[in-house]
Amino acid sequence: MAVVFVVVAVAVLALLAGVHRYVWRRLVGDTTAPGSALRRAGTAAAWVLPLLSVGALVSGRVGAPFWLQRALAWPGFLWLAALLYLTLALLVGEAVRPVLRRLPVRRSAAGAAAAAGDGTSAEGSGRPSGIRSAETDRTPAEVPASGTPVTLVADAPASSPAVGPSRRLFVARAVGGAAAVAGLGTVGYGTYGVLRGPRVKRVTVPLAKLPRSAHGFRIAVVSDIHLGPILGRAHTQRIVDTINRTQPDLIAVVGDLVDGSVEDLGPAAEPLARLASRHGAFFVTGNHEYFSGAAEWVAHVRELGLHPLENARVEIDGFDLAGVNDIGGESEGQGPDFDRALGDRDRTRASVLLAHQPVVIDDAVAHGVDLQLSGHTHGGQLWPGNYIAELANPTVAGLERYGDTQLYVSRGAGAWGPPVRVGAPSDITVVQLASRQA
Repeated sequence: MAVVFVVVAVAVLALLAGVHRYVWRRLVGDTTAPGSALRRAGTAAAWVLPLLSVGALVSGRVGAPFWLQRALAWPGFLWLAALLYLTLALLVGEAVRPVLRRLPVRRSAAGAAAAAGDGTSAEGSGRPSGIRSAETDRTPAEVPASGTPVTLVADAPASSPAVGPSRRLFVARAVGGAAAVAGLGTVGYGTYGVLRGPRVKRVTVPLAKLPRSAHGFRIAVVSDIHLGPILGRAHTQRIVDTINRTQPDLIAVVGDLVDGSVEDLGPAAEPLARLASRHGAFFVTGNHEYFSGAAEWVAHVRELGLHPLENARVEIDGFDLAGVNDIGGESEGQGPDFDRALGDRDRTRASVLLAHQPVVIDDAVAHGVDLQLSGHTHGGQLWPGNYIAELANPTVAGLERYGDTQLYVSRGAGAWGPPVRVGAPSDITVVQLASRQA
């Protein structure tokens, strides 16, 4: 196992080194002069930014001071997103580069003006096609007196490619500049989407066993808030305000609340105490809680007024609400226990299950769950990450049916790593339960 880990780590590092080398070459090496200040600055950035990214990734895991985690997180994580979209934009530019190099060179303006002024062509003046007089490209002061011999020079065909150093530099800078604008613009817009806060989605889910009395019951589902070195108290407050404006009957916080300890992030989580709904707010762990001290966080959210469901179930008007621990807790002996949460319930009642990861849907089907509410996937977060997420999850985002069980997966309200979302906007979903008996 250790050998496999080392091989994978070496392969990943080699890939990252190759990608950084490629980006440096296209954005710095091809566009700046050797020894120039711009070349030196670009080369320094190519070394420093990857180191900041590694620091951002490992600082929390090795217990670095929280101030250092925050100092590394912004530049380190943003560079990872920028690297992705700069690389994609440059790869698109590879298709454009040969076309730009082969564009025809325009004839000199003086020659064109002279031709237009006397209305004659090369053929009309008696000169062979493709031959021009050097005097047509000279100023009046430079034109020799009448009778002075005129030197004839060959005129380059208009369609011939220009591949000289100046053309190559122009193409390199044009493609590199366009790629930088596209890549960094994408990251900037994706960052704005995260920092402005999630938008509200509304989904109606019919449940066959839901009684008329519970028709229209509204559950505000929020997952993957990811409080950490970047997203802090202001992020939590935006989420709380957004949820409270929907006036839900019940609030479900479906895991991955934090990326860090209670000591560092307790103040950032405090606004959760102001969540308001008729039946309260419930919480289940996600895999990131087990990186951050799950037991301490379960105790802390309980102090904030949330109700942790650790492989447990409560009866709500018209249905059972159950929650299971995330499978990340299996290493601590605290994994999901469906029998404990659902084994002895009355299956004639409708049931809603809170489970962080969609992959437990088979267990939910086996235990007769009517609706599972999950997160974890972030909807892929950074396109084309959604295609990778599809390989590991039955549903990446939205509502799907598995047998008699429906699964709803939220894209989440925050972001892990880079505070950037592209093609997967953050959301808080109001799930409205509908009775088929109504």
